[in-house]
Amino acid sequence: MAVDHYENFPVASILLPRHLRHAVEVIYNFARQADDFADEGTLTDTQRLAHISDFRAELNAIAADKTPRTPLFRDLAEIVHQHHLPLQLFHDLLDAFAQDVIKKTYDNFDELRNYCKRSANPVGALLLHLYGAATPQNLAYSNAICSALQLINFWQDIEKDFAIGRIYLPQDEMVRFHVSISHIAKHRVDESWQQLMQFQVRRSRDMMNSGAPLGNILKGRIGLEMRLIIAGGNRILDKLEAANFDMYRSRPVLRPLDWVIMLKKSLVK
Repeated sequence: MAVDHYENFPVASILLPRHLRHAVEVIYNFARQADDFADEGTLTDTQRLAHISDFRAELNAIAADKTPRTPLFRDLAEIVHQHHLPLQLFHDLLDAFAQDVIKKTYDNFDELRNYCKRSANPVGALLLHLYGAATPQNLAYSNAICSALQLINFWQDIEKDFAIGRIYLPQDEMVRFHVSISHIAKHRVDESWQQLMQFQVRRSRDMMNSGAPLGNILKGRIGLEMRLIIAGGNRILDKLEAANFDMYRSRPVLRPLDWVIMLKKSLVK
């Protein structure tokens, strides 16, 4: 849960209705491959953006009712038409991946949240469209949950992101709490760092919990899946707090016992 951008996808989950599993796998593969263009390997920025541009061209082919060139996009065209999925959501994801290539820091939280709107929120929106539950209220709840999960991923992976030149902590908030780049570079976990991260964790938790009603609105196994995702995000935040925000030496991950605790919380509804 929240280990990387798309591990929150319920791919192959036994909680997913069988008729939706293929569609979820296709969406996951699209997101995973496009995300890898931005993050993985030794490609130049120009090469990364070119791969993302190729994906855009395939989406445009689907929009024009043309046959895509690759198997991934032929599968994507099938589920887009079958489930009436908005293509703009896939374009939003590509916009976020392209932004990761060229933008390395964020001046303030509004900039960061705008990124989350394109990097994370489309995932939840696509799933709601698959479930036939994409009402305005449900989408608002989903956006809160997905943005929170993205933020939690950032706090979990500060060291990993810094290694590839990215800092997702808002720059103005770093200044406010007297935190500098050297805190990250030197893994310095002092009072200033702890106060900054406590602020980030509280805001992320509030955002997550503001979307929590969606776990009860969605019925059956899908609702349980959503409650597990919310519980997982909150569990990672608990672990960050328990480690005094030293994610360098105690990067929070979910263990088997955590899943037992999360399932118990998710069933008590």
